[in-house]
This record gives sequence, structure tokens and C-alpha cells, in this order.
Amino acid sequence: MPSIVMQLIIVLSWLAIPVGLVCFIDDWLLRPTRRLKAGEAAARHALIRFCYRALPIVVVAVVLRIFISETLNFSAVLVIITAVTGLVWLIDALLLAPRRSRAAKAAGVEPAARIEPTTVDYARSFFPVAIVVLLVRSFLFEPFRIPSDSMMPTLLDGDFIVVEKFAYGLRLPITHTKILSTGEPHLGDVAVFRPPFKPSQDWIKRVVGLPGDHVVVRDDRITINGHKVPFKVTGTYSDGCYEHMQIATEHIGTHVHQALLCPVPLEVTQDPLPTCPRADARGYFCGGNPPPDALPLTEPRLFDRTVPPKAYMMMGDNRDNSDDSRFWGFVPQKDLVGRATYIWFNWDIDRKGGPIWSRIGMKIK
Repeated sequence: MPSIVMQLIIVLSWLAIPVGLVCFIDDWLLRPTRRLKAGEAAARHALIRFCYRALPIVVVAVVLRIFISETLNFSAVLVIITAVTGLVWLIDALLLAPRRSRAAKAAGVEPAARIEPTTVDYARSFFPVAIVVLLVRSFLFEPFRIPSDSMMPTLLDGDFIVVEKFAYGLRLPITHTKILSTGEPHLGDVAVFRPPFKPSQDWIKRVVGLPGDHVVVRDDRITINGHKVPFKVTGTYSDGCYEHMQIATEHIGTHVHQALLCPVPLEVTQDPLPTCPRADARGYFCGGNPPPDALPLTEPRLFDRTVPPKAYMMMGDNRDNSDDSRFWGFVPQKDLVGRATYIWFNWDIDRKGGPIWSRIGMKIK
């Protein structure tokens, strides 16, 4: 997305706070009084009129920012929405609604005919929806958008997936404290987790080492506790952004999946290759005659460590273009989020051609 558009969305989303606050106070506290005194034709201050007109625009900006954000804590957002709507509904029912009824009687208006603030109507409507979404998202299923190429070809940038939150234990929203053990990761699972050095983000990789496992990764091949993971190169892979890569079939635990690799140091360009349909991707070239500006991508050719207790080793299926445990270490058990299961949509806004409809409903292997 162009930077100027993104900057505009950020500015408008921040304006949603003062604009929404003005509209909230007017609608909840001031407008009912004006209506009783002057009827529907009651005049509003110019600032209030401006805020009401701007409100839909800033709300759309907030929604767009949430949609494209990769670091926003959605659990915190849902908790705040649930708390605010519930509090508005409760305060109005206990305090303000009786006060409006008394004011209506004093003005000669039937209490049943009094106009309820739109804010309260929205709060009463959104509260049950918000609390159901919060419970489902916190304890059962959570949507997640793939933000990178690290799990190609299993997952593509722009895939929207379903994550089973209950697979690795039930956890409280925001604090992520485990309250009930329901299972542990298995070798080969595609897992979502929070990396120790970026706890505000959710990442996704494949589990290739359990607590106590001795894992060796040499030239993209994995050995676990002295046993080589079955791995067979089956062909070549080129999609315009990645050229002359190798594609392989790998068996880890009960999972059979594909992996992407380059037998020599992968060359990377600063800009996309001319054949790449994605505006935000760099160009990746394996062997042959890479573009003049290509440089070797730094990658570990040997990894040899034992996974510590209550931790897991994670690797991307795109072996030579994945920031994973080979570089920064292991994922503590407490930072697990859930197991990826299905792709429910695909749309990379930086890729030409729109959604890839064939990926909808695919099971993640």
C-alpha cells in the first residue's frame, strides 16, 4: 500500500478518538436534553455537526488500519470493545435511562416515547456480539493473515488461515496465561507463536523439534535424534518472484508437506524481478545467472543444538528465506498461540490478479 495512503489512514484513525468522544458525549448526554427542549429541530454546534459527519470516515480508517496491521493486539481491542459497550449499557440502564424518563415526564412527554441515544442502542447491540467473538477468538478459533514468504509453498503471503486456539491449551486474552492444558505440539505441526524477541507479534512456522530433541540442520536437511527426516527433491519451482528453486517432499512426524530450497546460496535483489506479480516482493534467484544487483542471502548452512525443556524449535518451509529458530533460538511453551488448520481466504493486496480462489478451504499439511 502506498506510504502516503498509509500515513493518511494512520492520521484519520487517531482522529477517531477525539471525534468519537465528542459524538459519544453529545449523543449520550446532551442531545436527549436538546430534543426535549426544542424537538427534532434542535440546533447543534458547528463542531458537533462536523464530528458527526467525520465519524464514518474515521471509523473506516480504524477498520482499515486493523485489517492491514501486523502488530495490533486484537485480543486487547476486543476486550476494550466488550468492556466499553457493556459499561455504557450498564450505566445507562442504572443511571441515565431513569433520569431521561423523569425529564420526559417533566416535559410532558410519555417516557415510552422518549428517544434513546444511538450510542446506547449500539452498545446494547454490539455487547453480546463482542463477548461471543472474544470468547470464540480467545479459546476456540482465531483468524490469522500470513504476512511473509517464510512458509512457502505451504502458505503464501496473503493467505488467511484458521488457528485452533485450544490445541495447545486454553489461555486468557491479553495476558496469555494458560488456564487449562488441552494438548502439546507434535512434530510437523504448523504452529502460530509469539517470538521471544517480538512478543507483540504472531509468527507462524513448522515444529521441527520438541523438548529434549537433538536437532541438526545441514544444507536444509533435518536430522532429529540421529534420524534423518525423509526429504526428496521432486522438481523445480518458479513463480516470477522466486526463480529456479527446488521443491521437495518432506515427512516430519505424521505430516507430509512440501518445502522450498536452494542448494547454493540464494541470491536476492533489492527490487522485484520483472516477472514478479507482487509489488512489495524482492527478487530471489537460485543459481544460474542472477541479476547484476543480486547479493547472496545470509543463511546458516549448519545448525546443531538440543531443544531445552518446555521449548520448541520452529522452521519455515521456505528453508533459505525464513527467519526462524536457526537464527534466534527456541520458542518457549508459554509463547505458543495455536495450530494452523485451514486456509479460509487468500488475497495479497500487493499482488496482481486479486484473490487466489483455489486456495480457499485448503487443509494445512
